Amino acid sequence: MKNDFRLIALAVILVFNSNFVSSQTALPKTDIYLLDMKMKSGRIELGMPIKITEWSGYDNQPMFLPDGKSLFHTSIRDDDQADIYRYNLASNALSNVTKTYESEYSATPMPDGKFFSVIRVEKDSTQRLWKFPIAGGEPGLVLGNVKPVGYHTWGDANTVVMFVLGNPITMQIADIRTGKADTVAQNIGRSLHKIPKRETISFVHKVSENEWLIKQLDLKTRAIATLAKTLPASEDYAWISPDILLMGKDSKLYQYDLKKNDDWLEVADFSIAGLKSITRLAVNSKGDKLAVVALSQ
Repeated sequence: MKNDFRLIALAVILVFNSNFVSSQTALPKTDIYLLDMKMKSGRIELGMPIKITEWSGYDNQPMFLPDGKSLFHTSIRDDDQADIYRYNLASNALSNVTKTYESEYSATPMPDGKFFSVIRVEKDSTQRLWKFPIAGGEPGLVLGNVKPVGYHTWGDANTVVMFVLGNPITMQIADIRTGKADTVAQNIGRSLHKIPKRETISFVHKVSENEWLIKQLDLKTRAIATLAKTLPASEDYAWISPDILLMGKDSKLYQYDLKKNDDWLEVADFSIAGLKSITRLAVNSKGDKLAVVALSQ
């Protein structure tokens, strides 16, 4: 299985620029940092980053649980095995949630509050959408026919939007009750997010090598509209509110207000704290905590 996993992972890296990677030597060594966050006079203010991961390897893909008291993340440790871990903010305790033979990525709480979904690399290297009970228990397959799935987000309890590997990469929207999936966009990035308080999903459309646009998909009408340009060569972002985006580049974080700005505004520089190559971001439901992924120091 390990050789098969390495083959599909290498293909993913070289062809599709995904995150399923082949070995510890090929992995970016990344850590997750936690920051306090608040809005003051329309500007994001951030506390100093505190590293919450200690493993010297790949720790990535943070996602807060709905109550904001803990967050999931992916960690790759022994034998290229990717598992989901849960970090408790109050106790600083870390627990291994999916200790399985398969690898799991991109843990995302489902709208029902009872399950979280993952991208699972199965024994034959198939990548499909699965779910696990948050309280613990056996996993179940969510969508059998859509593969290989790279990333996903939930629009509502029955609607999931996915980044599906292929040539080209496609964005597909599926109803989990019927299993039916429709392609709604091509050449997208990995960052898929439900926009707060809206019936829309945001994504990055890679129009060309030098033009990346953040767009929104209306879940009901399937209409697509452009919201903003990304920072150059950056594709990871988070929503602070229905109108304010946060994005990282190098050691800096920037905000974009859809109602007020026509460009990104720098709000923090963490070079003095040693952060570099900031990528993924996650915000808790209260909007007062931010998780940031950066290369390990």
